Amino acid sequence: MESSNPEHFFETDTQQAKRQKRAKKEENAFGNPLRMSSKVLAVIPDPKRPQTAVYTAESGGRVSRVDVETRTTTAKYTGPSTPVTCLATTSTTLFAGTWDKSIWSWDLATRKPGLRYDGHSDFVKAVVAARLGSKEILISGGADKKIIVWDVETGRKLHTLVDASSSSGGMMSLQSLAVDPVLSTGDEVVVVSASSDPFIRRWKVSAAGYSQLPVETKPGVEEKLTIQEHETSVYKVVFDVTGEDVDLWTASADGTAKCLLREKNFTAEDVFEHGDFVRAIALTDEWVVTGGISQVINIWDRTSGKLHAAIDAHFDEITDLVVLRDPTRRSDVLCSVGIDCTLRTWPLDKKGLEGVVEEIRAAADGVQKKDEEKEEENLMTAEEEAEVAALLEDD
Repeated sequence: MESSNPEHFFETDTQQAKRQKRAKKEENAFGNPLRMSSKVLAVIPDPKRPQTAVYTAESGGRVSRVDVETRTTTAKYTGPSTPVTCLATTSTTLFAGTWDKSIWSWDLATRKPGLRYDGHSDFVKAVVAARLGSKEILISGGADKKIIVWDVETGRKLHTLVDASSSSGGMMSLQSLAVDPVLSTGDEVVVVSASSDPFIRRWKVSAAGYSQLPVETKPGVEEKLTIQEHETSVYKVVFDVTGEDVDLWTASADGTAKCLLREKNFTAEDVFEHGDFVRAIALTDEWVVTGGISQVINIWDRTSGKLHAAIDAHFDEITDLVVLRDPTRRSDVLCSVGIDCTLRTWPLDKKGLEGVVEEIRAAADGVQKKDEEKEEENLMTAEEEAEVAALLEDD
């Protein structure tokens, strides 16, 4: 398909092919897409209805509550004028990190704005909520390389976490935070951080202060304060609450997702070669799901490590994935969001997945057949080519 847009005149063949492929994908209805008003940068389950509703962080400066069953936006949380990058909730409050260096908050039920937490000097990239005794706390990470612990009720800054390790060369821009549900207690919260360097760090936070947790090493070996199982930036860390050991899972710009075993001091056991930057990871007791810049959702068999299904439906980078868990554990649903401004959902039972893959394959075969027929229509027969050649000679 040729374009009359002057901006396309100097495109390479690769760029043209990429643009044309995207144009063909834009109108696909796979995953029953809900088209949002701007790019969707993050998604989390609604704590009150985690099996049927989500909150989305949007580049247009808004957070939306979406009912995935009815495909409707049921609430909008507004105020920021810059992109919203990350979300967290308590039972009553919604928090959103933004490009304006602040964390905004709203009452979940009334949507009334609450406190703003100001203290970062660059974009806020990650937020998690936790509890220290009777006190609710918020932990945030930013592009300013800082992790800040906040008192939710007062908005007061409690601690700023600093990497004490000289071997890691210093912590870079934060990408993800996750609370360790095994090591955290009523009086201490253990949080794991990932950043734009290969190192994963663990922090123990209390009301009185914080410390960086070392990795257990053999006697006589120098203490290590960081975990390095990736070659470059780690975009996501998440604890597997479906498993007995609650291991740590990671997604990285090195093209892999990994399971870091708790019983082996968080060293990698299972490696999933997604390819290209892996932005997001989601887990069930049966599947490992990865997504990122390749636009493809890869669903891996957790036991064998083999790729079970590849879903190619988004037409731009996938930014986040979340599993909407069925209380009966029979029909979990995957929710995916991306730069293409869509929210899509996918069945996670084997029969449903096979149906989705077949639907996408059949549609692709149909498009290819039409393209081939069109090419055949444009081809001249040998007699027609001879006639054209004769006419040119006469001229």
